[in-house]
Amino acid sequence: MAEAERIIGTPDTPDATGNGRERPDEATAAGASGADEPAAGRPRGKRRIAVLFAVATFAYALDLISKMIVVAKLEHHPPIEIIGDWLKFEAIRNAGAAFGFGEAFTVIFTVIATAVIVVIARLARKLYSLPWAIALGLLLGGALGNLTDRIFRAPGVFEGAVVDFIAPKHFAVFNLADSAIVCGGILIVLLSFRGLDPDGTVHKD
Repeated sequence: MAEAERIIGTPDTPDATGNGRERPDEATAAGASGADEPAAGRPRGKRRIAVLFAVATFAYALDLISKMIVVAKLEHHPPIEIIGDWLKFEAIRNAGAAFGFGEAFTVIFTVIATAVIVVIARLARKLYSLPWAIALGLLLGGALGNLTDRIFRAPGVFEGAVVDFIAPKHFAVFNLADSAIVCGGILIVLLSFRGLDPDGTVHKD
């Protein structure tokens, strides 16, 4: 966890803008005023944190509501065809990780999800990039969605089976929390390739 914080770096320290990296919003502000304005960075940072938790809340709520509907209306019923055989809604309880992998390690996946949530929450105070706020919000919302199942669903606390229901043809069954996690992960990879760091700095390679 400490290593993750070190990688992101603290925006208020000189290291955050050194080593060939530049924060776009600070560069613009300096060009307009001719002087550094560190106080202006704090409201921007708070707005990014607000975006992160807003995205996480939306993703979590959407996942929770969809699972409640699936359990109430679809579980123990025949699958519903959405696009013929290519896409169905089919209620399945999954004790493994995303897309049904590793069903023998439910407790381990619960611990990993908890650790991800804690790391994202701790790093939020150093977040100055809007795209990273969206990406981490998707990860946080998805992790919270599946963790809720792990804690509150049968067969027991920290061993609960996750509710999956999106069933494409020739693919594993998954849920909206899995989708949020995958989308967040893909966005993080794209941002990393573009050289944009969570603290808003850009690598000049």
